[in-house]
Amino acid sequence: MIEIGKYNELRVLSKTESGLNLTDGDKLVILPYQYVPKGLEIGDNVNVFVYIQKDGRLTGTTQKAYAEIGDFAFLKVVSDGDDGVFMDLGIDKDVYVPAKEQKRPMQKGYKYVVYLYLDENNDRFLASSKLYDFVEEEDFDFEEGDEVSLLITEETDLGFNAIINNTYIGLLYHNEVFDNIQIGDQRKGWIKKIRVEGKIDLTLQPSGYGHILDSKEMIMAELKKSGGVIELGDKSSPEEIYHRFQISKSAFKKTIGSLYKERLIVLSDDSIRLLTDDDAE
Repeated sequence: MIEIGKYNELRVLSKTESGLNLTDGDKLVILPYQYVPKGLEIGDNVNVFVYIQKDGRLTGTTQKAYAEIGDFAFLKVVSDGDDGVFMDLGIDKDVYVPAKEQKRPMQKGYKYVVYLYLDENNDRFLASSKLYDFVEEEDFDFEEGDEVSLLITEETDLGFNAIINNTYIGLLYHNEVFDNIQIGDQRKGWIKKIRVEGKIDLTLQPSGYGHILDSKEMIMAELKKSGGVIELGDKSSPEEIYHRFQISKSAFKKTIGSLYKERLIVLSDDSIRLLTDDDAE
């Protein structure tokens, strides 16, 4: 079965004046000659993105689309009007966002996070910036502490909303973000907490003992490279710590606390240094 708005593996059936006829054994898809890979012959298989032309014909392209139907994506508006806007999908077919599907009015030249779907009536490409209408709110396929992929969607008073694994939505709190985050960024993150009401708290920092082990190795290596002293300690700001090590202050304190217990470093409010033989005496 051919899936419109997605990539399909199809077989070359025949040649026409305008392109190659492709098939899944049931329906035909025309692949214009400008998108035919060199050396493709009748009987070969080819992977194409399928969409419907205005005349109703199924058409394929080997161009690389930015997203498929069912994806959340960060796309640019290339034309606008009173009834809706068109966004660049990376192929010759743009995706339409009706005015009623815009959370806020969209403007030409700007980029927005949207969800791609098909019109149930005519299989037309559509997109919506009303993201909450398309995210799952239960049956999470992850647990607290799991690594996930994030797409940053918007900034709020509390922090940054992010799409999780192209399916759910969660929140990165402002006071736990020390990096320069932009709307549309794709980031690696972790599930910090799943609340009773189904809300999901996110973090850009892994947690757990394994992360502490990695951080210990990193800080010890940095100490040796820095002559045994690093001007960061308990009273250093979260921003200073993140800038140096790309970890949160909480993770930093756990790590240096572990190194101190192992008698590998000496702590002060504003610095850490390697333990020497003189210290041991």
